[in-house]
Amino acid sequence: MGLWGLLVLVGILHVHGCLAALKGGGNLDLGPNSQRNQRTLSSTTTLLFPLVGDVHPTGVYYVSIDIGNPPKPYFLHVDTGSDLTWLQCDAPCRSCSKGPHPFYRPTKNKLVSCKDPLCISLKSLRSYPCDDPTQQCDYEIEYADHGSSLGVLVRDSFHIRITNGSLIHRHLAFGCGYDQQGSQATSTTDGILGLRNSDSGIVSQFWNQGVIRNVIGHCIDGQLGRGYLFLGDDLVPSSGMTWVPMTQSYLSGTSFTYFTSLAYQALISRLRKDLAKTSLKELPIGPHSTLPLCWRGTKAFKSLSEIKGYFKPLVMNFKNGKRARFEISPEGFLIITSQGNVCLGILNGSEVGLLDHILIGDISLHGYLVVYDNENHQIGWVPQNCNRLPKLEGNGFGDLFSRPYASDMGIFSGDQLQCPATPTRERSNTSRRKSEG
Repeated sequence: MGLWGLLVLVGILHVHGCLAALKGGGNLDLGPNSQRNQRTLSSTTTLLFPLVGDVHPTGVYYVSIDIGNPPKPYFLHVDTGSDLTWLQCDAPCRSCSKGPHPFYRPTKNKLVSCKDPLCISLKSLRSYPCDDPTQQCDYEIEYADHGSSLGVLVRDSFHIRITNGSLIHRHLAFGCGYDQQGSQATSTTDGILGLRNSDSGIVSQFWNQGVIRNVIGHCIDGQLGRGYLFLGDDLVPSSGMTWVPMTQSYLSGTSFTYFTSLAYQALISRLRKDLAKTSLKELPIGPHSTLPLCWRGTKAFKSLSEIKGYFKPLVMNFKNGKRARFEISPEGFLIITSQGNVCLGILNGSEVGLLDHILIGDISLHGYLVVYDNENHQIGWVPQNCNRLPKLEGNGFGDLFSRPYASDMGIFSGDQLQCPATPTRERSNTSRRKSEG
């Protein structure tokens, strides 16, 4: 997936870019009576989520999770670069996008205090100071695209289906975001599902409670715009996987793949040389084009299958992966636009500040099962049919792909990007609002 000596493979998802630089990524000691110390790993399970989305034109994948009592559905944008999961929140809301569901409404008894260990771990974000341990836990996260979320930490019930088809119910901490800056007027999601391996993350919280192994996996079908996400290790194949070492942390990625400037220019030069012998004509770069390199055929293309003959697969070799190879088919780096042109889905990383790092995005992960094993510090992949959920005996899922929910995923390779929060906005004292229960 990348030049492993230079990169860190990153995981699922998204669009915010650097995605929150929550720096407290070490293991949190919750004490001798903590749930982590009470884990019985032999009894862990795996959480399974259908995914829906696309790389272009929306660039969004999300999952649906029921939260609260009674449970209410929320669409969460999956992001392995973010530590904190958060929902748009009526606390009341100062600046929020219109999402697919009503805003989450916190109650006073759901607030997490400053003395809570999860709040302490968030203080590495340079969140608001805690002058009184009984105060609510405020936070602010700033993203690389200059968007941000300001809110308060709350704890509520998550209702999630596991691989045997039954539902589990767990209390987890997450952000109640009442002030989002840089967001659009409307959104296809209600918040962010942060899956980065950190103490405040949802995965670590499930792990601390003995529910799952600290493993994340996903499989995306690019043609049909669906797939699945899982937390836990029950769906990791016992053989056939290619594994490479994981560096200290992985970041969220993007819809597209980014090469270093040198690799990008070499790729462009080779493509132009090869395509000069064909009927494809390179198009001039538009003033607001997200995809700078596109070609037009003698007639409009309707699917990627029509242009496979013009392009060859790309192969990436890993320095530290025991000769591990990752092959990207033309479907993994090309996009058909609404005008019927074909565009390159690999971009120049130096133009967005990635320097010597290669980032493997959603587009290049289609047709692969990708696993992030945080316990054994390795990342693996294997070609897979991502068009359907894994066949498990009596899992009770039915045809969940016919239902309208999803998740956004991308994969970054690279060193940790630092996107420190800069708390400047006025906090909301949610304890002042009337309790709703």
